[in-house]
Parts: sequence; C-alpha cells; structure tokens
Amino acid sequence: MANTLQAKKRIRRNNKRAEVNGARISRIRSYVKKVETAVTEGDKQAAADALKTAQPEIAKGVAKGVMHKNTAARKMSRLSKRIAAL
Repeated sequence: MANTLQAKKRIRRNNKRAEVNGARISRIRSYVKKVETAVTEGDKQAAADALKTAQPEIAKGVAKGVMHKNTAARKMSRLSKRIAAL
C-alpha cells in the first residue's frame, strides 16, 4: 500500500492515464476493425477510405505513447497490403 502522499498521487494519476490510454487504444481498434470489415466485404474503395481515417489515429497513438511505432507501421503495412490485394 502507498504510504507517502507522492505515492498516493502517483496511483491516482496512473489510474487516470490508464483510463485515457485505454480509450485511445479502443478507438484505434475500432478504426482498424472498420478497415478489416470493408476488406472482408470486398469493397476496395470503402476499405481505402477507412484506412485513410485509421492512419492518423494509429499515428496519434504512437505519438501519445500507447502503441510502439513498429507495431503501428506493421498494422498499417498489413492493412494496405490487404487492400491492394482486393
């Protein structure tokens, strides 16, 4: 258990940050899922549009520190590869 005031403050801050970061990750997953559903439906134009909206969200996740840059690059690469294959 936290004894010092600073440790208690850190716990409060960490909980707030975890909530915000969780929302960011959830948002990124939603955008990625939109791209994947468009790809599975075979709609190339919708998938390309969804990817255009997903890429800035993924990049923002990297900038905010909720996702590693290589993970983001891998996700974008795989999604664009699947769209190109349509």
